[in-house]
Amino acid sequence: MNDQYTICTLGSHSALQILKGAHDEGFKTLVIALNKQISFYKRYSFIDEIIGVNSFSEFPEIEEKLKNKKIIVIPHGSFVAYLGMEGNKKMTLPYFGNKKVLDFEFDRIKQGEWLKESGINTPKEFKNIEDVEFPVIIKSFGAAGGKGYYLVNDKQDLTNKIKLFKNQKYVIQQYVVGVSLYIHYFYSPLTKTLEILSMDRRYETNVDALGRLPFRVDPSYVVVGNSPLVLRESMLPEAYAMGEKVVKKSQELISHQGLFGPFCLETIITPDQKFYVIEISARIVAGTNLFIEGSPYSDLLFDEPMSTGRRIAREIKNAIKDNKLDLILD
Repeated sequence: MNDQYTICTLGSHSALQILKGAHDEGFKTLVIALNKQISFYKRYSFIDEIIGVNSFSEFPEIEEKLKNKKIIVIPHGSFVAYLGMEGNKKMTLPYFGNKKVLDFEFDRIKQGEWLKESGINTPKEFKNIEDVEFPVIIKSFGAAGGKGYYLVNDKQDLTNKIKLFKNQKYVIQQYVVGVSLYIHYFYSPLTKTLEILSMDRRYETNVDALGRLPFRVDPSYVVVGNSPLVLRESMLPEAYAMGEKVVKKSQELISHQGLFGPFCLETIITPDQKFYVIEISARIVAGTNLFIEGSPYSDLLFDEPMSTGRRIAREIKNAIKDNKLDLILD
């Protein structure tokens, strides 16, 4: 029955993991790739069909051609980056996830309120320049892999950095010193259970190299890679509790079941072993690409290799079997 459906995504971010997982669960697979990258995606036998475009902005035209197929679209970080939030919302093909969550992920003020109301630790946010306690980090709205983030240590620098945003929206957030940890969750609306599938930390240019430089360089937070990380077991219950609180609050704030499927809490752990949640990514994150054959955490839950991409496909497979696709598609 699964092979009646085709799992589709854009050729970027975590597409390979998503399509490999879909193939392993018995689905047909389709990638919409830039024409210059078609030869790259042809390397992988688990991709059944490739549609080439000059730009991802052509997606609405491709969408019209796909409406006669049983397509299920799996979003990832490049969807908002290339199609925009409104472009995602206007998508009419069946879409895994809740599009209404996009408003809360993109708008950092709404996101901050969601996290605070969940009852978890979050950094202070400053609306008035006069109230700022340095150091702080300024973040642009939306998902851009760390682009548009600036570390600021004094008022003059803050004034200068704010000018760089021009008409862009931004938020000024307390800079929490500690170890970064990105926790990859999956919430199933079918079983109403939360899973931790893996964890990582990001390698960012050039902030991760500053300790090796003999001169002052403005830190850059653009993500270029990820490395695996395992949390102390004594801290794992709190990691689960944070995810559960965020999901529960989303069900109160966001219609159509709130947040479900894959998401990531981006945290900093301070020397006193206290978590601070600095952001949420309400879909699959690129750090999960480390774990295509599973992680220590997915191994504890499944007796087979389980990536986040395959976990998405497994949820769709179970929903088809139980006639509950309407619970997971928007």
